Amino acid sequence: MTTTKIKLLLICSTLLITSCVSKKNITYFQNDLVDQSKVSNSYKTVYKPDDLLQINISSIDMEAVMPFNLSSSASTEMTSSNPQTYLIDSNGEIDFPILGKLTIGGLSREDAVKLFKDKLDPTYVKSPSININITNFKVTVLGDVKSPGTFTIPNERVTILEAIGLAGDLNLSGQRQNILVTREEGEKKVFHTLDLLSNTLFTSPAYYLQQNDVVYVDQNYAKSQDAATNQSTRLIFSTTSIILALINIFTRN
Repeated sequence: MTTTKIKLLLICSTLLITSCVSKKNITYFQNDLVDQSKVSNSYKTVYKPDDLLQINISSIDMEAVMPFNLSSSASTEMTSSNPQTYLIDSNGEIDFPILGKLTIGGLSREDAVKLFKDKLDPTYVKSPSININITNFKVTVLGDVKSPGTFTIPNERVTILEAIGLAGDLNLSGQRQNILVTREEGEKKVFHTLDLLSNTLFTSPAYYLQQNDVVYVDQNYAKSQDAATNQSTRLIFSTTSIILALINIFTRN
């Protein structure tokens, strides 16, 4: 067998070996028993600076709530197509009609609803109904997934699995045991690592994502090594081509 054929055989063998992906490295939720009592299906929205809120006040007396339901147009009448939104500033406050500055940042939805009811009833509106929505609730999924991007979540509730699903799932080369979730809490960033191969995922504080969370999926070691190898191989081929060209020139002379 010639040297060239031996080299080709070795290259083909290497490609076959490296292309085989073990099932145990890609199947989700296969490891670890988990205490079901620690698995929570509840999620609580907590408002943060830069959240854009849509706040609607309703009551039997619709005339009484009109001053609180402004639209973003010049008209002071509430319109379903163009309602006023309120941005929570860096101090956690919004400037609400008549009520003035209200501290919303750090409150859960339930606490914020109670705050409005206490401010409105009975001075301005009797038995008001409060509806608060975050219009810019989004999460970002980056890295080794099929369709990375930023995704708007209309119902303000999304799990890490649902977010990965929106991104088309991980590529086979994605690292499933070290998913990074970056989260802003106050003035600091908090990092969580998740293992998709383990059932303990369901007890993680990052199982439910919060607004503006960033999910990053790294490449596995084999893919990283393959990228480095390919770069080195291209460099070797380029260098070899130049040397052979020079040898050819000098040989002909």
